[in-house]
Amino acid sequence: MSATVQHITDSVETTAHALGRASREAAEVLACLGPKAKEAALLAAAMTMRADAGDILDANARDLEEASQRGLAEAKQERLTLNDERVEAMATALEDIAALPDPVGQTVSEWSRPNGLNIRRVRTPLGVVGVIYESRPNVTADAGALCLKAGNAVILRGGSECYHSNRAIHECLKQGLIAADIPEGAIQLVPSQDRAFVSALLSGLGGAIDVIVPRGGVSLLGRVKAEARVPVFGHLEGVCTIFVDREADLAMARDVVVNAKLRRTSICGAAETLLVDEQCAATHLKPLVTDLLDAGCAVRGDQATQAVDPRVEPATQEDWPREYLDAIISVGVVADVQAAMAHIGRYGSQHTEAIITDNEKTAALFLDQVDSAIVMHNTSTQYADGGEFGMGAEIGIATGRLHARGPVGVEQLTSFKYQVRGSGQTRP
Repeated sequence: MSATVQHITDSVETTAHALGRASREAAEVLACLGPKAKEAALLAAAMTMRADAGDILDANARDLEEASQRGLAEAKQERLTLNDERVEAMATALEDIAALPDPVGQTVSEWSRPNGLNIRRVRTPLGVVGVIYESRPNVTADAGALCLKAGNAVILRGGSECYHSNRAIHECLKQGLIAADIPEGAIQLVPSQDRAFVSALLSGLGGAIDVIVPRGGVSLLGRVKAEARVPVFGHLEGVCTIFVDREADLAMARDVVVNAKLRRTSICGAAETLLVDEQCAATHLKPLVTDLLDAGCAVRGDQATQAVDPRVEPATQEDWPREYLDAIISVGVVADVQAAMAHIGRYGSQHTEAIITDNEKTAALFLDQVDSAIVMHNTSTQYADGGEFGMGAEIGIATGRLHARGPVGVEQLTSFKYQVRGSGQTRP
């Protein structure tokens, strides 16, 4: 190893462990902090964000210019882009999170035993959360606020493509902490674009980090899976599917499908696959495909789909499990709801799926048997969002099965302990 590389490695390790120590110290304070101080910090951060909106947008413009020079894909540039509306949405989310019930100390369940012992299951903070994410600067605000509300310290490592935006947003959170007299170590942003910091966080920083939340593309998630030495809340790609059943209302299906695909193509809840029941293909397939094509969406389809419009490109095996994050969709015809569920099981990412149907029995079958974090009936997959679920915001959509699944909000960012009260009982 060269002296230069050794110097960089030592510098990263020193800085990262300093972040870890500050976070651990802050976590000890947060675990005992009342709800009013956390609420005050978030409200002050929201106020600062509105006052500093110009600075945030200037920083974002700098990121966008650099992204364009580097040839960053348009879909990623869209995810990176901030405007007045999106800055206001971040500030509003901070206020929404501040208004949520404080989860720390909540009694989840309580019971008494025949011997007189009273047992309570009570929510507690996780401790220190490491969040590694790409492209979406709003994650800086959402993750910082959610972790604080749940009594956790957090270390944020955003992508280099949104470095300047993240710093400007983090400064607002920092001012909120200062206003509420909360240690600044409660919400920290890695002060470097050096990718070695990702490995440092995944190592756990000598026990300082309790859990990692990754939010990004396949390469980041593969790296997290390979290197993580602490628990991870998994967030895989959003290969989201809409199935239009034989008893679907066509007008509803047309509205929902276009919205699910094209409202924002760059979010993980955007539909990437459309499946149509062969029993309604004669009436439903062509209008659905035409709507998408006319709206500027490329369609890659099976033979039945290609037959309805010459603009449809052939779908390959690589298309069905693909998260496009762009105005592209895979479309196929399937035999029935069972075939649709089998397709989802084979090609999906267990993120979000939807069925359009007027048959409640078919809808119930789909909702019960599709093994995804979020399953929907007669609505757009674009609603796969913590804010839309009433959680204020989210860090991400967890697609694993342990601890957290679906939108990761304040409750999912807590653990629990058992409080046992007795009156002198001894075990025979």
